[in-house]
Amino acid sequence: MDIVRTIHGEVRWLVAIVAVIVIIKFAIGLIQKSEYKSMDRGLMSGLVGLIDINFLLGLILLFSLGFDSRTRLEHAGTMFVAVLLAHSNAAWRKSEDSAKKFRNNLILVIVVLALVFAGVTVIRGGFF
Repeated sequence: MDIVRTIHGEVRWLVAIVAVIVIIKFAIGLIQKSEYKSMDRGLMSGLVGLIDINFLLGLILLFSLGFDSRTRLEHAGTMFVAVLLAHSNAAWRKSEDSAKKFRNNLILVIVVLALVFAGVTVIRGGFF
């Protein structure tokens, strides 16, 4: 289980890096009133995919290590909410309004990143 824990811990950095890239890209797109393109959709899908993978790894750890720790359960609950929110971008996926997509996804990624930060802080006592 040590390898799963290590991978789970390292993937959080990928999530954080991709989330920052998405935030910057979507903020620029919103400010410049750009068209929401397939690359933007791909960035968002990549972020959600990384979050899903890390959540699955976390579930494996949770079930193998047990439900006996309050902090472990708080971490899992926080991350579950983050995963649900990350998938909520499907609500406006078919919209033709690029500004709406950039704005909503930007807000969504910031909230999800804040939840991830809070969840990691709960389990580790700090992000680093």
